[in-house]
Amino acid sequence: MSAAQTISSESNSAARLWGGGVEPFGASYGKLMMWFFLLSDAFTFSALLLAYAALRFSAASWPVPDEVFSAVPLIHGKFPLVFVGIMTFILIASSVTMVLAVEAGHRGARKEVVKWMIYTIIGGLMFLGCQAWEWTHLHHDGAWWGSNPFLNADGTPGMVNFTNLFFTITGFHGFHVFSGVVINIIITIMTATGVFDRRGTYETIEKVGLYWHFVDLVWVFVFTLFYLI
Repeated sequence: MSAAQTISSESNSAARLWGGGVEPFGASYGKLMMWFFLLSDAFTFSALLLAYAALRFSAASWPVPDEVFSAVPLIHGKFPLVFVGIMTFILIASSVTMVLAVEAGHRGARKEVVKWMIYTIIGGLMFLGCQAWEWTHLHHDGAWWGSNPFLNADGTPGMVNFTNLFFTITGFHGFHVFSGVVINIIITIMTATGVFDRRGTYETIEKVGLYWHFVDLVWVFVFTLFYLI
């Protein structure tokens, strides 16, 4: 047997093993690729958050989050952490409904999967709506890329690094949430039309769930760095 035939035979054997249920690390190919994607995405978010942390803690003074993020829609006055707390609760709640969708998928309960996925989509849209309102309010106050109207804690003018990184990082995260909502809508339609019943597996719901939980986890770090510290 030639070397080329040997390589081809080994490749075919590996393919048969893979298709026959041999799964590296106990995960299917699809879930393994999702983990690789999330790992690479985590590096991007880590670089952005570490850049913000480095600038934040190397600066002599920095804007106070309680002064910057204290507005609440339709209510006059300053209420630090109230609105972002609502945003965080909404995103965490949507992560819970995603867990319930995955669990229903394991049982093959199509109608339950559709119900919990719709709740997850609603939660994602509500979060995006809240973020749009916050951006609009900050922009109305004069904050944007290259513009920082907020004073530092010591009364000195704030650096644009604060607003530049805030809009970049929260915008990048918001794009992930938006992408997740679009994917969830597609998966929900596929579920409702019986695609996964015909496939005999609801693993796709679990893969989408991994992405949604990742987005939720990243928000915890964004929330800590920008709104708490």
